[in-house]
Amino acid sequence: MGKNKQKQKIILPPELPPEVPDDEIEVSDEDLQFVNENLDYAGFVAGLDTTSITKHVTRVADLKEDALERLYERRLQKKKLKEKEEEEKESRVEVDRVDALPVKSLDGQVYYRTLAEKKGGDGGEEEDGGGDKGIVRLTKTERRAKLKKSKKEAKKLGKQVENTEQVEATPQAAVLAEVKEDLTAEATFETKKRKLAELGVALLADPESNIKSLKEMLQFCLDDDDAIIKLGLLSLLAVFKDIIPGYRIRLPTEKELEMKVSKEVKKMRFYESTLLSVYKAYLQKLVLLEKKSKFQHVAVRCICTLLEAVPHFNFRESLLAAVVKNIGSQDDVIRKLSCSAIKSIFVNEGKHGGAATVEAVELIADHVKALNCQLHPDSVEVFISLSFHEDLRKPEEPDKESKVKYKKNRKRKNVEEPSQLQESDRKRSKKELMAKMREEVTADYKSAVFTPDVKEQRKMQSDMLSAVFETYFRILKHVMQSTAASSQANGTLVAGEYGAHPLLAPCLNGLGKFTHFIDLDYIGDLMNYLKKLAAGGSSSDNSSEKCAKGLTVSERLQCCIVAFKVMRSNLDALNVDLQGFFVQLYNLILEYRPGRDQGEVLVEALKIMLFEDRQHDMQKAAAFVKRLATFSLCFGSAESMAALVTLKQLLQKNVKCRNLLENDAGGGSVSGSIAKYQPYATDPNLSGALASVLWELNLLCKHYQPAISTIASSISTMSTSHNQVYLASTSPQQAFRDLSLEQESFNPKPDLRKSNNKRKRGSGPSRLASVEENVNSTGSLDEDELRKKLSDHFSLLRDFKESEKLRTELDRTTSALQLYEEYKKQKKKTARRGIKIGGKGA
Repeated sequence: MGKNKQKQKIILPPELPPEVPDDEIEVSDEDLQFVNENLDYAGFVAGLDTTSITKHVTRVADLKEDALERLYERRLQKKKLKEKEEEEKESRVEVDRVDALPVKSLDGQVYYRTLAEKKGGDGGEEEDGGGDKGIVRLTKTERRAKLKKSKKEAKKLGKQVENTEQVEATPQAAVLAEVKEDLTAEATFETKKRKLAELGVALLADPESNIKSLKEMLQFCLDDDDAIIKLGLLSLLAVFKDIIPGYRIRLPTEKELEMKVSKEVKKMRFYESTLLSVYKAYLQKLVLLEKKSKFQHVAVRCICTLLEAVPHFNFRESLLAAVVKNIGSQDDVIRKLSCSAIKSIFVNEGKHGGAATVEAVELIADHVKALNCQLHPDSVEVFISLSFHEDLRKPEEPDKESKVKYKKNRKRKNVEEPSQLQESDRKRSKKELMAKMREEVTADYKSAVFTPDVKEQRKMQSDMLSAVFETYFRILKHVMQSTAASSQANGTLVAGEYGAHPLLAPCLNGLGKFTHFIDLDYIGDLMNYLKKLAAGGSSSDNSSEKCAKGLTVSERLQCCIVAFKVMRSNLDALNVDLQGFFVQLYNLILEYRPGRDQGEVLVEALKIMLFEDRQHDMQKAAAFVKRLATFSLCFGSAESMAALVTLKQLLQKNVKCRNLLENDAGGGSVSGSIAKYQPYATDPNLSGALASVLWELNLLCKHYQPAISTIASSISTMSTSHNQVYLASTSPQQAFRDLSLEQESFNPKPDLRKSNNKRKRGSGPSRLASVEENVNSTGSLDEDELRKKLSDHFSLLRDFKESEKLRTELDRTTSALQLYEEYKKQKKKTARRGIKIGGKGA
């Protein structure tokens, strides 16, 4: 029985919370804002199944529906009783203890106050403002309304206070937010920087095991921060320079991948493939960032550094294309970096075996052709760094062993019988197989070792020379065409971004250096080009005259220099008259201007064409001697010194030209076919310089520069005898350099020994002379003593100048006083005369 009772015991579910109407539910603005911001988290509430939840809550295990209904009815009755009790309590009037006492009226009757009286009394008291106050308890609805009102008022006040606080605190909050953002940005930058450093150090320590870190480092190049991108690029550059192997990586083929290999081989293949893929992606990123101005310098520096460090590695073609594109850039930094990278490739051919040099030269030639020779001069001047081998120019001689083998084989063929033909075929097939095997082995060996054979070197050098000279001839042709077009357009030469002919000067320098590599078939055309470019107004060809008008004096002199270098390097094979170039030099000497033209080019022309030339016509030599003497009077000390050195060399070689040093009228006994000197003649052979005298030397002997005065006096004292031999001690270039350096610190001093003013022993010059004697004798001098003596000397000079000023002022004052005294005397005389005349009239 006890068990059955326990089984029939009913366990009711917990009561639900009391229902609250929607009007009474108040939701704050903060709660609404929180729900709106976090809709993802609160979205599940909208999808709840309330019916299933109520069923689950109201369900009672092991109970019939009738019993359940009875239980609910009882619960409802209890609830109703509770609600009635609460309403009765609320309907009761709570009265103050004082009001609950009986009241005695004026008539003497005692009574208790009823509810109506209390309400009327309260109203009267409220209206009259006096009487007793009764405390009445409010109903539930009135209390709720009152609470709502108070809450709303409190919310309004709170919002107003918050608005005022926000208005006052907005600038401070903005500053704090900015500071927080800066701090977080700096923290992230430092963490990324540290991560980059850790990855780089790990890669450098063990690249094979940490090769996956390359991809992580490459991800930093995709960051939003520009500084992180630059750091990523430079970090990858340092890593690649260190871990790239000294050979080109060849990825395995499909057949090789199918083969079974060891773990070490698999590891090496994975290492090489990841290295190559990341390196390719890095280069592509550099090419993209090069187009952006803020990353251009960093990207170009990385590309040039990689090309200099690993020119043998894969993707060399893309690096060369990017560098050659920038050798004519307007940015000086980018252009210098690119040119230095190209020069390093030309100089360090051992790193790549010369293949990169050929590719670079061909790319530069194509670049010049594409831009129609309108580039910066540095883009072609890089060819000067090329080096060619003289031995590779000689034709290859056949080996003696091959000749001997060929003869033996011929003898064997003649002796062989027809029965031995089958055996010979078998031997040939074996030999062919052996030859194929040897070719494969040699090909693999050459791919692994950077030692190309002589045939490959000869081929590469011929390709380089053809590309270089093709570029040089294209530049000369372009200059000819542009000058001809400008002459047809009324002589207005359209100057480009880098000048009218920016590539002509480096082209002529390159031709002068590599002139001994030019093929003889092209030398005739080259000499015609140079003659037209160097021609002046005396040329009968009008086109050449028009071409020369567009060139500077230095460029025309350079054409003459290149022509003489070509002739000297191919002296045995050529027979070209150089008289036209001498005529141009004779006229260009007077057209030279020190500030406008290059003095080094003029001095080089004097050295190659006059100083080093062995044979000269007497009339031509005399004309140049006279022209150089006139030139020495007109221009600077360095140019004058170079001209006088050349003049002296011409007089030493041509004895008959020394007659110009004589003082006879007509230049001595030899005057030549032309009896009168014509200084304005354009041809040196028609100037008649033998009929003149070198009177310029007399003026040059009094030149302010001691070196020029000494050489002029030595030339004027040369003997006209035939047995006198002179040896040139310095060249015109050396004299020009020495005097140009001395001219910077040159300060002419007066000759104190020739002064006629006698000075006492204690005077300044005598002290200086004693100082000079002490220096010459001992070779060293105390600085303090020298400073003291010089200070005494300059103080004396200063005293002399001050005394001179005082004397001049004294003379002025004395003259003024004398004039004033004379004025007074004349005034007195006039006054006396007036008195005398007045006495006579009376």
